[in-house]
Amino acid sequence: MPGGEAVTETVDYGQSLMEAALAHDVSGVVGECGGCLACATCHVYVDPEWAAKCGTAGGFEDAMLDLAEVRRETSRLSCQIEAHPDLDGLVLEVPEA
Repeated sequence: MPGGEAVTETVDYGQSLMEAALAHDVSGVVGECGGCLACATCHVYVDPEWAAKCGTAGGFEDAMLDLAEVRRETSRLSCQIEAHPDLDGLVLEVPEA
């Protein structure tokens, strides 16, 4: 969460991390486009130790990430990451607004 506050949430497998963040009122994740790859308001930083398991951004996602204010090597749009068992314990950071 912005400001360094840590939260732990349970996410249903198959759900996008954006959907989960919105369902749990995670501050800083807005999801204006509803997960349609038309904004960057669900931008998160994937902890480097988890980056390989989350995969890399595809072309459209990469283009949307160019709109993010502060992009990092591990930046992803949470709408494009689907929860699955390999991501149990995943650590994300929400950028400061």
